Amino acid sequence: MSVVEFNTHIGIAAPMLQKNIDTDAIIPSREMQRVSKKGLGQGLFAARRYFDRGEETERDNPEFVLNQPQYSGATILLTGANMGCGSSREFAVWALVDFGIRVIIAPSFGSIFHTNCVRNGLLPVVLSETTISDLAEQVQTNPQQRQLRIDLLTKVVVDPAGCEHSFEIESLHRHMLMEGLDAVDITMESLADIDAFEMSIRSARPWMHLI
Repeated sequence: MSVVEFNTHIGIAAPMLQKNIDTDAIIPSREMQRVSKKGLGQGLFAARRYFDRGEETERDNPEFVLNQPQYSGATILLTGANMGCGSSREFAVWALVDFGIRVIIAPSFGSIFHTNCVRNGLLPVVLSETTISDLAEQVQTNPQQRQLRIDLLTKVVVDPAGCEHSFEIESLHRHMLMEGLDAVDITMESLADIDAFEMSIRSARPWMHLI
């Protein structure tokens, strides 16, 4: 799965305002059986999305927000504080991306989860709990029409009423998202410096390179 560049995104926002949604809730360990990242979205929030998961009687839970028709096609999640806490499993972010989630807006994130989001092209936005509750209230009257717009260039979330909510993001993370870069790509941007360093070491310490 390649990293998709992120500049401006307009999408349906689904509210999941619980605090401390951990990575095991995002994708239970029993759903992490695939070799490929593709298809992991089927296991996203599996314990909440389905009844009798994996059984012949498996069926969707109609009460779960992502199963509700008004939130069909949601690409933005509005969540509570400490989103993505728990284990460091990158599968959680892979499942979100495969499902189609491009943005998560929360008061705070688990640190490793936050990093994994950036490295996989998923934008983590930090806004206050009050602002997020207000956004959820605005969109829920008609989620398909009352969408949110997120502009990474200007670092704002625009609500359905046209009000802008500014957010902060590290410059490196912003660069990675806007250019569609992962950690390897960032390293490759310094390839000339790496080559120059290796050449200087070879000149200064030739005995280290005899083999």
